Amino acid sequence: MSNIKMYGTPTCKDCVVAKQVFDELGTTYEFVNIVNNPEATEIAIQLNKGVRKIPVILFGDGSTLVEPSREELKAKMSS
Repeated sequence: MSNIKMYGTPTCKDCVVAKQVFDELGTTYEFVNIVNNPEATEIAIQLNKGVRKIPVILFGDGSTLVEPSREELKAKMSS
């Protein structure tokens, strides 16, 4: 799976877990730090239907995961 973009913050626990999963699987992704980035924050909110939660992970197929567990993210990556 390619063209993955993750919106989050460097200190968010769930963002750190998602990065670990990507690293474990050797997956390349773009991390978009929403701290002090109103445009990226707005995109993340829009992708999550108006709810403020992170990480918001946008996949190349247009699907998203929000605050996924380690298991949910691994399952998505293997599909």
